[in-house]
Formats: sequence, C-alpha cells, structure tokens
Amino acid sequence: MDTLHSIATTVIQWSALTLIFFFGLGLTYVAVLYVIDVTQTKQTIRRNYPVVGRFRYFFEHLGSFFRQYFFAMDREELPFNRAERSWVYRAAKKVDTTIAFGSTRPLSHQGDPIFINCPFPTLDEDAIPTSAMTIGEHTAKIPYTTNSIINISGMSYGAISTPAVIALSKGAKKAGIWMNTGEGGLSPDHLQGGCDIVYQIGTAKYGVRTPEGELSDKKLKEIANHEQVKMFEIKISQGAKPGKGGILPGTKVTERIAHIRGINAGEDSISPNGHRDIRSIDDLLNMIERVRHVTGKPTGFKIAVGHLTFFNELCENIHQRGLQSAPDFITLDSSDGGTGAAPQPLMDYVGLDIQESLPIVNDILVNYGLRDRIKLIASGKLIIPGKVAWALAAGADFITSARGFMFALGCIQALQCNKNTCPTGITTHNKMLQRGLVTKEKANRVANFANKISYGVGLIAHSCGVKEPRELNRHHVRIIQHSGQSKLLEDIYPSPQVQSQYQETST
Repeated sequence: MDTLHSIATTVIQWSALTLIFFFGLGLTYVAVLYVIDVTQTKQTIRRNYPVVGRFRYFFEHLGSFFRQYFFAMDREELPFNRAERSWVYRAAKKVDTTIAFGSTRPLSHQGDPIFINCPFPTLDEDAIPTSAMTIGEHTAKIPYTTNSIINISGMSYGAISTPAVIALSKGAKKAGIWMNTGEGGLSPDHLQGGCDIVYQIGTAKYGVRTPEGELSDKKLKEIANHEQVKMFEIKISQGAKPGKGGILPGTKVTERIAHIRGINAGEDSISPNGHRDIRSIDDLLNMIERVRHVTGKPTGFKIAVGHLTFFNELCENIHQRGLQSAPDFITLDSSDGGTGAAPQPLMDYVGLDIQESLPIVNDILVNYGLRDRIKLIASGKLIIPGKVAWALAAGADFITSARGFMFALGCIQALQCNKNTCPTGITTHNKMLQRGLVTKEKANRVANFANKISYGVGLIAHSCGVKEPRELNRHHVRIIQHSGQSKLLEDIYPSPQVQSQYQETST
C-alpha cells in the first residue's frame, strides 16, 4: 500500500508540475504574441486588440466552409451551387440521380433555358446512338472521328496531381471521350489510360519548345507520333484569365513537372500573356497551318471570346488565303470558366459568357460558309445535362469541362487550387493529401459522370422529339426574359442567311 501511495503521490506531483509548466509556457506564448501585436504597424485589428484580434482571420478562413455546408441554399453558392455539385457527385458514384417533390431551380430566372417538349416524344425503340463527327476531314492527313459529346477540358500537368491525371486518363478511355492536356505538356500519366488526347500548345509552348522558348517542329513531331494524340489546340486565351498567361507557383513545380515543361524546378512557371509569334490573324493562321503540316493532325485554337469582329476578320482572311488555311476547330471559352490561379479583376470582369458568344460565333461561321469546315467546341460551367443540351442546340459540336470532371474526382470546391493544399489530392503535390485519391475508383467515377451526362442529354433530346442529341437546335429551346416570360432561342438569334459568295466558295 505504501508503494502504491508513493507512486500515486509522485504521479500527482509530476502531473501538477507538467500542468504548471505548460500553463506557464502558454502564458509566455500569449505574452509574446501580445508584444508582437501591439508593436507591429501593418494590421489595425491586431494592434488595437492584441492576441484576440488574431481570431478574426481564423474565423474569416472558416467562414467559407461554414457557408458551404450550413448557410448557403442549394441554388445560391458560387461558382457552382450545391444542387449542381450534388448531381455530379451522384452521377459519378452511379447512384440515384432522381429528385422528389419539385425542382429547386427558379424557373423564371432571366437568361435560363427551357426546353420545348414534344407532344409525341421519341420512343426508346426509335432512339439512335449519338452520331459520330469528324474533325479535320478537309485538311488533316489524319482526321479525328468521335461520337463523344462531353470531353475533358485542359488541366495542366502540374496544376493537377499525378493521381488525378491518371484517373482522368483511365476514366476517359472507359467513357470513350478525349482528354485535353492543358498547357503543361504531355506526360506518361496522360498516356497511361490509353484515352484519346488533345495536345494544347500554350503561350509558353511547354513540352514543344526550344531552349529559347520558340516552337520546335522536332518536338511537335515527337508528340504527334503518339497514336493517342488526335488533335492539337493552340491556346490563344482562357476564359478565367483572358490576357494573362498560366500561373503555376514554384511550390508545385517538381523535378518531373519541370522536365516535362522544359523549365527549372522550384521556380514559378508564369506563361507569357500571349504568343510572341502570334500577333495578328495571319500569324494565327500561319501557326495553324504549320502545326497541322508538321503533325498531320487536326489543329485549331482556344479563345476566350471578346471582340466579335475578330471572327469576321478571321473568316475574311480564310477566304482570301484559301480554305486550306482554316482551323479545324475553335474552342470557345466562357467568361465564367475556371482555373487554378488567376487575377480576380480578369476572372470577374473580362470576356463574354458562353450563352452570348456561342450562338453569335456559330452564326458568323455560317454566314461565311465555313460552319461545316470548322467545328465548334464550347466550354464554361457546362457540367449538367441541361446546360450541355443547350450548348448543342445553340451550335456546339462538342462540349468540354474541367471542373465537372474535378467534381467527379471528388473535388469539394474548397477553393485552394492555387495553394498546394487541396484536401482531396486533386490540385496538390503533397503525397499525404494525394493518398486519398485512389485512381482505380476515381477513374470509374470519371467514366460514370461522362456517361450520365450523355444519358441525360439524350433524355432531353427524346423529350423534344428528336432521335439523338446532335439533332437538337434552336427551335427546341426558349430563353426566359426579364419579364419572366420565355422567348425562342431561334427568335433571339435567328438562323443566318448564308452569303452566296462564300457558300459557292466553300462548296
């Protein structure tokens, strides 16, 4: 008993001493913070309310998470609301995507589309698979034919993690869709899944550049020799940051990423805000012809739509030079597109929305008799079947999405893509955070999401009385106006009358 009593007494004494030690250490820490706060001159709150004022910044950080989970309504949150994200999550997990009781989407919101259902919808037995479409059939030695509707938009190697790239590649193969590399170059991880690849040439020409940063024909040929690489896309500008190049913080530029890009590891990777060798429409068409000649594969460009006169001038130049100079496709990016890091003034205020730009650009190409030759790819927050179906009806041949497939991978919209702290392992190179992204499971979710989009677009098409999604047109869509009433998309953007001089030239 005496021994036990002695041990107990010793434990109590040491516990008391430990508590006193840590209490004293805590008081010392608070005292140091107090001195630091009252003597610093940069932050008013900390100077006026030492120590306590620090909690403001902590709560401010937590606020975004509390709003997401507790306070924002299903249709309120931006950039993507909970209802849209929830649909993607369920589709990717292949669970029930039906809802009950009624729609939570405001059905009188100005600018939103409403599809016009047919009293005699297409019966299941009359429906047909989505038709295939060929890109580059008039100009490329090796055209590309695919029946995909939704495809994976450009997400640069480095901006997203290795497991994310592998999962996207494998998922794209399962779904039969293409994957755009983004401007970060082609890695073995892109090729691992066996999917079709669209190689993007950014303003820094990562992956196909000379030591001086110029475009290398030799490296272009090496990339084109991969059978999986089906097309080349020259990125002129991006919807989230028109007029600004790519931004990859040095903390995310690992040795492997630096090798693939052709830059130094650990240094910020800042792309030029434009191609130094593309300063005019003629320069752009010259570059398209050069890349297509070297690679033998369809070549087009991506642009955040701004000046619409650009497209008129582009079409005029094509007719002057000859139809062989035309791009095989144009990817139209929206002002509400996304990216890993961009200046807020550009993301908030520059560029046209895809709802306005897509039908206008489509009509310009029709007017100049170039619509059959140049395919249109639409991008920008098109992550649910209704928006994808609208894009097809408005004139798009294909749709691409980046953030939709990020949600399929498990993205929770934590808005930390630019900080290398992504909690889901998608946009970080932290191995501990990447551990939760299991590529086999996520690849299935990528494929499930793509397939569910196609299925959902098919549902809308059949309800409108057509046999497959590519038959949707402007007669099938009404757009809600300021008054709350709707107006046919065809009446807002009437089908253009083809100018006979260009119709004759193009045929």
